[in-house]
Amino acid sequence: MFEGRCASGSLRCAIAVEAGDREPCSSKGTRVVGVLETMEASENGHIETRASPAKSGEGNFGVSAHILACMSQYRGVPRVPLHPASGNLCLTTHAVLDNLVLVFLMTESGTRSAGLCHGAAPRSLRRGTAAACSSPRSPGAQLGGGARRGRACPGNALPPSARAAPLGGGGRAAGRVRRAGPGGGPGRRGGAGRGGAGSRERAARGAAMGKLLAVALVGIAAALAAERLLAFRNRLNASREVAPVTLPNCRLIKGIETGSEDIDILPNGLAFISSGLKYPGIKSPAPDKPGEIFLMDLNEDNPRAVELRISRGFDLASFNPHGISTYVDKDDNVYLFVVNHPHQKSTVELFKFVEDDNSLVHLKTIRHDLLTSVNDVVAMGPDSFYATNDHYFCDFILMFLEMFLGLNWSNVVYYSPKEVKEVAAGFYSANGINISPDRRYIYVADAFDHNVHVMEKHANWNLTHVKTLQLDTLVDNLSIDPHTGDIWIGCHPNGMKLFYSDPENLPASEVLRVQNILSEEPTVTRVYTDNGSVLQGSSVASVYEGKLLIGTVFHRALYCEL
Repeated sequence: MFEGRCASGSLRCAIAVEAGDREPCSSKGTRVVGVLETMEASENGHIETRASPAKSGEGNFGVSAHILACMSQYRGVPRVPLHPASGNLCLTTHAVLDNLVLVFLMTESGTRSAGLCHGAAPRSLRRGTAAACSSPRSPGAQLGGGARRGRACPGNALPPSARAAPLGGGGRAAGRVRRAGPGGGPGRRGGAGRGGAGSRERAARGAAMGKLLAVALVGIAAALAAERLLAFRNRLNASREVAPVTLPNCRLIKGIETGSEDIDILPNGLAFISSGLKYPGIKSPAPDKPGEIFLMDLNEDNPRAVELRISRGFDLASFNPHGISTYVDKDDNVYLFVVNHPHQKSTVELFKFVEDDNSLVHLKTIRHDLLTSVNDVVAMGPDSFYATNDHYFCDFILMFLEMFLGLNWSNVVYYSPKEVKEVAAGFYSANGINISPDRRYIYVADAFDHNVHVMEKHANWNLTHVKTLQLDTLVDNLSIDPHTGDIWIGCHPNGMKLFYSDPENLPASEVLRVQNILSEEPTVTRVYTDNGSVLQGSSVASVYEGKLLIGTVFHRALYCEL
């Protein structure tokens, strides 16, 4: 329990005393109540202690030399001559259990008169009364007893002549301390029995404290897990249900059966649709089928989806398309950026669209250490873009822990052949990203934080936060009406249903329209909601000339005329 050291090794025991007088350096009324343990000596001139358990209290206080005399009556501790004929001694304490003070005793050499130590006793030591243990027959009487105030322990080591034998057994003594037997042998209440019982009692107390600590730790862990689980359910909107909002002229698009996760519409009405995403944690209807890119011409009276052919040399077998974005240069060349997850990694594939034969020519694959878990991109040039990382980790288990623990480690990265850098951070799950028609602001959807961030774009491509629009749903991809600047959002009313696919409890779909997002009070309109009976897990909504396309993570796609 405790450890003390003396420079000369002359004392190798510890005692327990009960403080009597209220004065900090007085021994009046102080009595020995027990001898604790045998201690080792070292070359350090001061007492070093470790206490467990420990309450308040740390300091020194003095008692007269008759404490040493009382201790010398105990078995195994001879009378110790002081040096020279003084009674200097020091009691050092680091733990207080009510009035029972656990201390270490050491004598101090010097020429000062009998025993005063520097420093005051802790307040918890300055209470209680008891009869002094010295008697006329005790060696304490020969040493003079009594303590004088105002002196300090010199702190020197004991002289080599003062050698004390180690305590033979020790243990906790109850009541008064008995004299040692002749020759230092045990007294009537001496030691091995009491020592063994004390050791067993200490072991039992230690075991009980260990169990109590284990129970406390389990309780804390359970409380933390419960709090995180509740917070995670709130992030998922696990209990939210939506009332249906229907549109009069809608139909499912033929040919799209395995999802339409993102949609981007060119100014001329050609719509690109990514399909076949396999995303960790979400059940795919066709896990072995490669992803596809579809094209729809919304200028037609009855538009249909056509799969685009991808040029040779590209690995179609591992094609797993996610977010997409288009860029049209001054020569009307169309570039398509596609987030790809081959083998659960993240790359951005750059294609050039050839309209004459409805094909995509693969130009290059972009990889970078900052593009770790890419969700969506918005093109800034023929080979530059902003990208969102929806998680810090790319391993599914670590991704789940990141979300469960509520770590805001998601970010936005700017990429160009000359520079790659993080430009915004602190998102819970950065998802869809897009740009305002005037190209001054970047919009970032934080899916599990249920909001849209407005970021100002600077000449060096850095982003600064302008405002946040809080919503009550899981926001996915963002599309911008080029004429009005309105933001159309594909949303998940209940994320729990999206991840825990249940044919009896289908994930719902929701489309929001945000007008005047830069104003103090933007207008948010719920344009479409469905309980999953028609469309499951909506992820994007894009408009063109009064026509609306609604895509999904893994289900079908809906075409509506507004």
